Amino acid sequence: MAEFAANTPVLVGIAAVQQKIPDYQRALEPVALMEQALRDAAADAGCEELLQRADEIMVPRSIWGYSDPGRLVADALGATSARTLLAEFGILQQTLLTLACQRIEAGECEVVLVTGGEAKYRALCAQKAGAEASETGQVDASPDTTLRPEDEMWSPVESASGLGMPVGYYAILDSALRYKQGLSVDEHRDQMAAMYSGLSELAADNPDAWSDEVVPAAHIREHSAANRMLAFPYTKLHNSQWNIDQAAGLILCSAGVAESLGIDRSKWIFPRAFTESNYMSVVASRGDLGASPGFRVAGQVAMEMAGVSFDELRLCELYSCFPYAVRVQLEEFGMSPGHSVSVTGGMTFGGGPLNNFVFQATVKMAQLLRQNPAEVGLVTTVSGMLTKQACALWSATPGAGGWACADVTEQVRAASRECELVAEYSGPAPVAGYTVLYQGMDPWRAVAVFDLPDGRRTVAYSEEPELMQRMMAQECCGETFQVEGGCFR
Repeated sequence: MAEFAANTPVLVGIAAVQQKIPDYQRALEPVALMEQALRDAAADAGCEELLQRADEIMVPRSIWGYSDPGRLVADALGATSARTLLAEFGILQQTLLTLACQRIEAGECEVVLVTGGEAKYRALCAQKAGAEASETGQVDASPDTTLRPEDEMWSPVESASGLGMPVGYYAILDSALRYKQGLSVDEHRDQMAAMYSGLSELAADNPDAWSDEVVPAAHIREHSAANRMLAFPYTKLHNSQWNIDQAAGLILCSAGVAESLGIDRSKWIFPRAFTESNYMSVVASRGDLGASPGFRVAGQVAMEMAGVSFDELRLCELYSCFPYAVRVQLEEFGMSPGHSVSVTGGMTFGGGPLNNFVFQATVKMAQLLRQNPAEVGLVTTVSGMLTKQACALWSATPGAGGWACADVTEQVRAASRECELVAEYSGPAPVAGYTVLYQGMDPWRAVAVFDLPDGRRTVAYSEEPELMQRMMAQECCGETFQVEGGCFR
């Protein structure tokens, strides 16, 4: 092992599992899917001993009710001495992978298991049968470590306008990026539909993807009973699909342990560079709604540490909860709109288990890197309303400088401009970004972020039918409206 140190972190076991069992009584619950994923990951590494040797098991929070899922998994696997970590909503999935590598490099851990999973399809099937899918009861157990975000992801000013689900926030951000790029409303919709149709093609060729159907761009673009508009211009098929049963298992250890256990070198995947920003700002306060300083900085630093450039990357998985997330990454990374953005089919078609997709994507990326040892693969992460950002570069070949990681939070803070949000404003103001929210099949409310004359911001809404139709037919970013009492006209 002369070319790298014995404490070098390596990913040696990977597995993604999914189930499509309409009988909810036969389907596995989320924690059982996580257990299966880790057992499969150990089999992938050719070393079941890794499970019992685990020093720590890390799990991100999801919709299930377990208070310490890592302990349930540890007991099932016989990892009786493993510590457990639970990351609450608002913590980047990448943070768990970063912590795992840091603890291995520091000698605090030899083997770390990272897993996550969801079974919302199982729950949905139970609901349709008039029942409830059961899960192992666990409410009083406490993980050894709990990670929590430091701030809120939205403000009362935004909520008062009717914004609630992430789709509305992302649609507003995307309108601002569209305006900045000089695209018309129709060009923007065409571009997104083509991108997502391409993702459906990738998913159809990915055996681990939830969907195996190629979906035409025209169907993705248009509002219909089968694909209703959620927040203009986003239809259901622009939205992450979380009604799925999927889990992933990742086993990381030190190179010294991998060598001593005889794990074949063809299985080893090396982290090259990790970056993450935990700077938090609510959507409407961001000085440039169509930009992501977090991805701009995190991407640049990751490339510099790994000694590669975005132009060289052929294998990419850009976090794809909504089109804006993909589009703004392409913009900030300087990639062309036609650049490869996924190896899975993305979160609509590959499947987007809540708070676990990055692990599913990392499994697929590692599989491809084993087949292409000369390549470097990029997997990115988002938390919240593009609130936090992270980049991870992996390769089957170790980097000349080993593994590097950087918390770029303070650089991103310095590169970000925030505007004060106010609830009360009366007068004219131009639109910085907007959407039209739907209820059922009908437009319900237009919501817009406004730039105020003194540099502050507010958020207001309108339920005028003609105005909503106009905002969906033509560009209204930059247009001035009269704002009063939280409404605009």
